[in-house]
Amino acid sequence: MSTETKSTDVERGITERIRASPFLTELLSNRIAVIGLSIIAGMVLVAVYARVAYDLGAIVATQFGTNPTEAAPSAAFWFGTDGQARDIFPRVLYGAWYALKFGTATVLASTVLGIAAGIVAAYYGDLTDNVIMRTMDVLLSFPSLLLALALVTVFPESLGLWRAVAALTLVYTPRFARVVRGAALKVLEDEYIEATRALGATDPRLLIRHVLPNCLAPITVQSTLNYGLAIIDIAALSFLGFGASPGDPSWGMMLAEGVERGLFSGSWWWSFFPGLFLALTVLGFNLLGDGMRDALDPRMRDAVD
Repeated sequence: MSTETKSTDVERGITERIRASPFLTELLSNRIAVIGLSIIAGMVLVAVYARVAYDLGAIVATQFGTNPTEAAPSAAFWFGTDGQARDIFPRVLYGAWYALKFGTATVLASTVLGIAAGIVAAYYGDLTDNVIMRTMDVLLSFPSLLLALALVTVFPESLGLWRAVAALTLVYTPRFARVVRGAALKVLEDEYIEATRALGATDPRLLIRHVLPNCLAPITVQSTLNYGLAIIDIAALSFLGFGASPGDPSWGMMLAEGVERGLFSGSWWWSFFPGLFLALTVLGFNLLGDGMRDALDPRMRDAVD
């Protein structure tokens, strides 16, 4: 079989799978979701390129004697240079790697904890449900960024951005727990759950094999929306001095340095480019989350139509 024939068969197989999936069909027919997915794909490519092409040590180090200080954007320095003569372009690109890396860690950790808390609360109910959900309500009663600021001070500064990840994980967990608990309560009312329990299925098997898969739709949407929120909250903590260490190519840290030293001196490019990339990344995840919600919830599609 020729290479062209194999390629055609692969493309045909992928097309058939997409057509067979109502979710993928609805998602790819949603222009907002496609735009969001395109932005995210672009940022992923930027992050991978920066991680491979640039050395972190060289990006962080000052460049006095090599580059001009506070040079405006030009053909030589596309995004200009900062007060330490560092080229802002590779720093902004590497910031995409930081944003996706620590954003992914935050969302994964909070999703796992939220699923565990929500599904256990829904299944066992009574005292277990009250203890878990009242704890979640207490955490939800605080503004998210204020609670994150309080929690981030508990962790040592040596952790850098990882302490922001730990704090935001605790902040986001209640949101997932409430979403999972609500979805799990609906699933537990179905007759096949009673039949599975009557056949002797253990609690872990029942929850993992039967309840959890039927709760994936709201979990996926919540995770996507929280992804953008995690990236902007990590940047906010870094901006306030509770995340990245000085010199790290974090968008929040670059914004803080730009506002503090560059903006009022006329060096607008210090903060403009990291702010632009941050806004685009968050916009991409928000658009994708909205599109996924519409694709997974027929009522939302009907409302839009």
